[in-house]
Amino acid sequence: MSQPPLPLPRKIVDDVEKKIEEVIDIGTEIRSILGSRNDEEEWGEKWEVNAAVESLNILSGKWTVEIMSALYITGEKRFNDLKHLLEGISSRTLSDKLKLLISNNYVERRVSPGPPVKVRYLLTDFGMNIGKLFSPIVGYIKIKNKMIKKI
Repeated sequence: MSQPPLPLPRKIVDDVEKKIEEVIDIGTEIRSILGSRNDEEEWGEKWEVNAAVESLNILSGKWTVEIMSALYITGEKRFNDLKHLLEGISSRTLSDKLKLLISNNYVERRVSPGPPVKVRYLLTDFGMNIGKLFSPIVGYIKIKNKMIKKI
């Protein structure tokens, strides 16, 4: 990792770890509920795997998670501000990915009347909820990869 670990008080990190454990338990329950019909041919494991892959497909593309993370962490951004946050992304790629995310209701394009006209991008409620659901995963990975230091 090129950046030093984030120093946080031990109690805060312990609280985060406890909440992550709760999320893991909830995830186990949800997995059990969703898999309860796996013994049926029509709704078996193959159906469930395909449904999961389809559900996560949009997030699997290069730059999609990065764009959503940037908007989740920083809030609404103008195009060039977003481009500067995402090191290495081209304007064309950012434009294409934003269009994809907008068409799938993850991101909203908000135009303010001018002059000058201002265009801002922000997560929809759907996109924001996905960000909230990913927060425990990101927190878990940061802790396990020692990106957070207990002080």
